[in-house]
Amino acid sequence: MATILVVDDSRTSRRMLIDLLEKNGHSVIGEAVNGQEGFDQYVKLKPDIVTMDITMPEMDGIESLKLIKKSDPNAKVIMITAAGQREKMMEALKYGAADFVSKPFNVNVVLDTIKKLC
Repeated sequence: MATILVVDDSRTSRRMLIDLLEKNGHSVIGEAVNGQEGFDQYVKLKPDIVTMDITMPEMDGIESLKLIKKSDPNAKVIMITAAGQREKMMEALKYGAADFVSKPFNVNVVLDTIKKLC
């Protein structure tokens, strides 16, 4: 099972994702509310996988992804996108995102995506 860092400015989204991951045997070792905090937590905690919301205040998920990949080219970052963010998803993949998952979460899609990266 994976150690996971959850980065999302929505407390509700973080809660839902953390509950889903922990119920399925993963260990959520940290959470962050914006991209800068996400990057800082990544460097400190070195999780196996990061789930990263794209749209956040202070620093968005794409900028955070770039910093994470620069500090660790092997980092596995799953982008979390709201419907209609196709352009942002393509940009994230260009900068090294491992995969992406759409909100609202489909439990099986989230778990399958994580399983693929483990």
